[in-house]
Amino acid sequence: MEILFDSIQQVLAGYLWPLFRIASMLMVMAIFGASTTPTRVRLLLAVAITVAVAPVLPPMPKMELLSLESVFITAQQLLIGSAMGFVTLLLMQTFVLTGQIIGMQTSLGFASMVDPASGQQTPVVGNFFLVLTTLIFLSVDGHLVLIRMLVASFNTIPVSIHGINIASYRSLAEWGSYMFGAALTMSISAIVALLTVNLAFGVMTRASPQLNIFSIGFPVAMIGGLLILWLTLGPIMAHFDDVWHAAQVLLCDVAQLQCKLDGGF
Repeated sequence: MEILFDSIQQVLAGYLWPLFRIASMLMVMAIFGASTTPTRVRLLLAVAITVAVAPVLPPMPKMELLSLESVFITAQQLLIGSAMGFVTLLLMQTFVLTGQIIGMQTSLGFASMVDPASGQQTPVVGNFFLVLTTLIFLSVDGHLVLIRMLVASFNTIPVSIHGINIASYRSLAEWGSYMFGAALTMSISAIVALLTVNLAFGVMTRASPQLNIFSIGFPVAMIGGLLILWLTLGPIMAHFDDVWHAAQVLLCDVAQLQCKLDGGF
């Protein structure tokens, strides 16, 4: 009877611990972790992926599932999955931040709506960039790349009491500075263009004080902002490639994978 109980525990461990890692990634990652995605759909997807990949995973550690050490192992799986899913959130927020900067500079920031990912009020331009980035992310199979990396992480970071090292956590935190830098790089042209427009209005006001700058400046600035926004969408794919490459490098660092030199997996 004791042998049968140990066998049942080993079978359950082979599915439960991978499920925790996979479910935590889906809970945090962009698109699938959004509040608009039903919890049941997310849970069924995690179970389906676990059932599909569990037979090819390395053997799980043999221990009691209700022990204290098992609790620590479960916590490590949650941290690993959450860290990998969090990278996609940083990827999406880079473009959301770009849209917010452009929206505030082009006088379009007053229009806001509910962000489907976070449920908070954000400028419409930021939501537009979020939807655009989401479509690009799905079109390049970014979600499939992330799932492949997560499955491969079971070989580099096996299920045990040890998880992601401190250096990887530091790299994950430092990527926040890259997010702000990339957003500023994508929006700097719009900032300079709008600054030029405002300087032109300042010269006009100085040269002809009779002009009502408040009545003509706002519509012109908005029309110019829409034109600048249209021009900004041209190189959006090149910017996405750069940010996605950096995100893949970070994912390889977090999952301790041997990736290609170009960041691909």
